[in-house]
Amino acid sequence: MQAMRASEVTPLVRVPWLDPAAIMKALDAGAYGVICPMINNRAQAAELVSYVRYPPDGSRSLGPTRANFSAGSNYAAEADGNILCFAMIETAEAFQNVEEIASTPGLDGVYIGPADLTLGLTGKRYPVGFDREEPEMVDAIQTILAKAHQAGIRAALHCGTPSYAAKAVGWGFNLVTLPNDVRLLASAASASVAEARKLMSA
Repeated sequence: MQAMRASEVTPLVRVPWLDPAAIMKALDAGAYGVICPMINNRAQAAELVSYVRYPPDGSRSLGPTRANFSAGSNYAAEADGNILCFAMIETAEAFQNVEEIASTPGLDGVYIGPADLTLGLTGKRYPVGFDREEPEMVDAIQTILAKAHQAGIRAALHCGTPSYAAKAVGWGFNLVTLPNDVRLLASAASASVAEARKLMSA
C-alpha cells in the first residue's frame, strides 16, 4: 500500500476471512476497501459491514495506525463514507441467498469468486478455473450481477484473462480483476520453458 499511494489507484485488500482483527488491521494500514471471502448469508454480510464502519454504524475500533498518516488527521471522521465493503459470493449457499446478501445495508458490492462458485454449484463436473464458459455458470454469474444491480450496489468478478475481463465489463460488471502476481509469474515461467524446449528440440 505504500507503493500504491504514489499512484491514483484505490487500494483494496482481500482479507483472509470474516475476522474482525484481519479486517480492521487492513483498514488501519490504509486500505480503502475490503473484499471478504465466503460470505454465505445476510447475517454474515451484516457482520462484515459492522467491522468496516465505526460506531454507531458498525463496531470498528479506532486505531488507524498508518491510515492516520497516509489519509490525514481527519481520517476517522471521513472513513465510513470513503471505504468500500465487498462480500464474496462463491458458494452454493451464497448463491441461494444472493438477493438478501446484496440488500444488506452498508454493503457496497458483491465480488464473485468463479472457481469456488463452480465447485459449490457443480461439484467436480467441470475443471477448476476462473473464466467460466459453461452455460449454467455464465447464467449463475449473470444472475448475481443482476441481483447486485437490482439492489443498487456494485458487482465485481475475478477474471483469468484480459479477454474475459473485457467480456465481463460488456455484461455490466463494475469491477473486474486480472491474474495476481503469482499467476502472472507462473504463466511467464511456463511460456519461457515451453519456448526454450521448442527451440532446443528444433
